Amino acid sequence: MDAKLLEVVFTICFCALAYHYAGYPVLLFFLAQLSQMKSDFLYLLHRASRRSRNSGDCVPRVAVLVSAYNEEAVIEAKVRNSMALDYPSDRIEFLFGLDAPADSTAEILGRARSNQVRVMPFEARRGKLAVLCDLAQNTDAEILVLTDANTMLNQDCIRNLVRHFADPRVGAVSGEEVRVAAAATDPGAESLYWRYESALKVLESRLNCSMGGNGAALAVRHSLFHPRPKSIVEDFQVPLDLRFNGYRVIYDPEAVATEEIAPTFSAQFERRVRIAAGNYQTLFRNPAYLNPLTGRFAFAFLSHRLLRWLAPVFLPLVFFCSLALVPRALFSMLAAAQSVFYLMAVLGYRRRKQTQQARWLSLPLHFCSMNLALLFGLFRYLRGRQALTWKATPRVARGMLLDNSAGDQ
Repeated sequence: MDAKLLEVVFTICFCALAYHYAGYPVLLFFLAQLSQMKSDFLYLLHRASRRSRNSGDCVPRVAVLVSAYNEEAVIEAKVRNSMALDYPSDRIEFLFGLDAPADSTAEILGRARSNQVRVMPFEARRGKLAVLCDLAQNTDAEILVLTDANTMLNQDCIRNLVRHFADPRVGAVSGEEVRVAAAATDPGAESLYWRYESALKVLESRLNCSMGGNGAALAVRHSLFHPRPKSIVEDFQVPLDLRFNGYRVIYDPEAVATEEIAPTFSAQFERRVRIAAGNYQTLFRNPAYLNPLTGRFAFAFLSHRLLRWLAPVFLPLVFFCSLALVPRALFSMLAAAQSVFYLMAVLGYRRRKQTQQARWLSLPLHFCSMNLALLFGLFRYLRGRQALTWKATPRVARGMLLDNSAGDQ
C-alpha cells in the first residue's frame, strides 16, 4: 500500500481516537465554563432570579419497576433495600415482573408481605423490555423508575431522581451507577472508567446534551415511556429518543445506585458484548441522530457515542499502519509503544485467568477488553445473534433475609 495513503489513514484514525478520549472531555469542560460565564453575564445584566423552582415538595406518584429472571441470590436484599427508601409510602409502589424464572425467585418474593410490593409472574420468558412494558401498563404512577434486581438504591435516590420532574421539560433522569467489586474479585480499571464516564455525563448534563441513561436507576415520565419494540438496551434508547424529541435528559450524580461487578472476567466480557450489540442497534436504527441540524445533540452523539463505537476499527488500523511505516523513527516508536501496551493487556488477561489480580496491568486489560467486546458486539448485531433474552449474570448472594414482618407500609 502507498506510504502516503497509510499516513492519511493513520492520521485520521489517530486524531479521531485522541479527540474522543482526550479532546472531547477537555472541550466539554471549556464549553461548560463558557455556559456558566454566559449565565453569570445575563444575571448581572438583567438581575433576574436564577433560582430554580422549589422542587422540595415534588412528590409525584412513583412506580419502581424490576424485571427479574433468576435472581434468587439478590432478590431478598432488593426488597429490603426498596422498603428502606426515603419516600412517602403512599406515593410509591414496587412492581416485580417475573420473567419465567427457573430458580426460587418467585418463592422468595412471595414472602415479601407489603402493600407496596406487587409481583406479576409471566409464564413465558420474553426478556426485560417486554416485562417492563407490561409492568408500566399496570400502574398509573406519574414517574417510572427502572432498576435492576441486583442494584441497591441509596436511601435518598428516588427523591433525588424525581425532584427534576418539577420542570415539565424534563423527560428522563438518570442516576449515578456506582460499580463495586464483589468479594474475592479484581475491580481492575472498572472504577476508573466509570469515574471518567461520570465526569462526561456531568458536563453533558450541564450543557443540555445528556443522552442515554443506565438500567441501574433511570426515571422516566410515564406519559413519555414508549420503548421501541425489540430494543436490546432500552435504558439507553428511551432517553435518547426523548432527548432527540426535545425533552431534557438529566444526569444526577446524587441519585446513587450501587451494583456489584460481575464476579468473573468472562461474565463481565459477555455483559459488555451484549450492551455493545444494543449500542450498534441504536446507531443503525437512528441515522437521524447524526443530523447536524440537531445541534448539540448531534455533537455529543458523534463525539461521545459514535467515535466510541468506531474505536475497535480505528485501533487496529492505527497499529497496522504504524507497523507498515516502521522504517520511519516516529512510527517505529509508536509501533513499539502499542506493542508493549497490548502485551501488557495479554499478560493482565493471563493473570486474571489464573485468578490473580491484574494490578498495574488492569488499565491496558480493561481498555483492550472493552474495545474487543465492542467489536464482538458489532459482529453479533450484524449477524442478528443478540436475542432479547440472555443468560443471567452470575450473582454474589446478599446476606439479607426476608421475614413475614417485612414492612406492611
